[in-house]
Amino acid sequence: MQSLLFSFLASISPGGLAGLIVGVVIAGLGAGFGIGVCVYRLYRTRKIGSTQAQADSILDFAREEAKSLKRDAINEAREENQRLKNETERQFRERNSEISKQENRLNQKEEALDKKEELLLAKLDQIDVQQKQLISQQGELTKRQQELDQSEQRIQKELERVAGLSREEAKQTLVEQMLSEARKDAAGIVRKIEAEAKANGEQKAKEIVATAIQRCASDQVSETTVTTVPLPNDEMKGRLIGREGRNIRALENATGVELIIDDTPEVVILSGFDPVRRQIARITIEKLIADGRIHPARIEEMVEKVKRDMDITIKDEGEAASFDTGVFGLHPEIIKLLGRLKFRTSYGQNVLRHSIEVSYLAGIMASELGLDVALAKRGALLHDIGKAVDQEVEGTHMQIGADLAKKYKESKEVVNCIASHHGDVEPMTVEAVIVAAADAVSGARPGARRESLENYVKRLEKLEEIANSFKGVQKSYAVQAGREIRIIVKPEEVNDETTVLLANDIARRIESELEYPGQIKVNVIRETRSVDFAK
Repeated sequence: MQSLLFSFLASISPGGLAGLIVGVVIAGLGAGFGIGVCVYRLYRTRKIGSTQAQADSILDFAREEAKSLKRDAINEAREENQRLKNETERQFRERNSEISKQENRLNQKEEALDKKEELLLAKLDQIDVQQKQLISQQGELTKRQQELDQSEQRIQKELERVAGLSREEAKQTLVEQMLSEARKDAAGIVRKIEAEAKANGEQKAKEIVATAIQRCASDQVSETTVTTVPLPNDEMKGRLIGREGRNIRALENATGVELIIDDTPEVVILSGFDPVRRQIARITIEKLIADGRIHPARIEEMVEKVKRDMDITIKDEGEAASFDTGVFGLHPEIIKLLGRLKFRTSYGQNVLRHSIEVSYLAGIMASELGLDVALAKRGALLHDIGKAVDQEVEGTHMQIGADLAKKYKESKEVVNCIASHHGDVEPMTVEAVIVAAADAVSGARPGARRESLENYVKRLEKLEEIANSFKGVQKSYAVQAGREIRIIVKPEEVNDETTVLLANDIARRIESELEYPGQIKVNVIRETRSVDFAK
């Protein structure tokens, strides 16, 4: 078979063989395609049959499931409908019940209003009856009042005729009598109140002041700013004057202080209102004398150096005063003003030492009384701050000090302590009263101050003159260096009760017309003497 096939193929020419091979291939491809189509149709037929069966099964299951869901939905809808129906019926019953209650309450209120209306109508009827009765009674009262007025006029005319006085004259006499009795009663009450106040408060006040003085020991009674400069010899006066007076002019121009060189041996006098400038001039002259070189250029150089040193000294003194008294938080300018008080004196008393002492005293008093110790000490330390610049600014040192305290943001309580410590302004706090008392204690203690003999004599004469100017005063005596005024009154013109008012009036007059350190005791004496002789 193979040999026949090979022989057949060998007998075919190459061209015919190629055509044969192509024909066979085409025939094979056609046969293969036909077989593929047959197989695909057979597979599709089988798959479609299987898919149709599954689809039918799914549709049947879906129909059953839909029927079941429909039944469940219908049941749920019925249950929800029944629940809503029950809820609606319940709400309807509750509303009906609430409406019934409201109707009952409204009915009750209507019944109560009806009863009140009946009562009001009854009361209105009663009021009408009473009003008619009142109108009738008012008419009767008006008639009686007219009768009484006529009777009063007749009695008044009869009294005026009998007494020989008009109505106004009798009224004036009665008023004067009542005023006299009122003054007498008032004097008795004042006397009683003063006695009670003294009995209760004098001992306590004495204890507080004594404790304050005892705890505050002053190291230095009086410190005076020196205004004279000692010289090693009189030749130094000529050197200070200089050729044609150029040295003294340069010194006066640089310091602002007048230099007085007279016949007093080995002494020159500095004259000026500003104590700080006097101090600068004094130190400058002492340094120039020690240095030996005295000429205008050296003088100006030395003055500038002393001024710088003085600024540091003033600041140090102010800070030391603040530290010693425990008063902190002061403005830097206030510190400088405090330091300037180191070179200021009042009646021979150094003002800075006095301010520190007053601060100690005020702090002790405030502590004893349970008050604000910090406020008392601060107000006391600054109470004379105005004296640092009172030569440069118009006004009293109290007002100047108060203005400075306001300028540098001190509290209104501290400002009031400064303004009221001499009684020019009404104190607003108890601490302000304590500051005034501490200032009086510091200035009034023995040796604290000194004053000229002329001023002392004038004050005594003025005291007696004020006392003698009052009616009923027979004689007055200023005693205890002007700390007390004893007044003897005429007993026939001044009674015991009036002596209290007289002492008060004299004290107020002294306060308004005199300036004095400390306080003055006004002692009014009334004496009645009965004299007879045994024969």
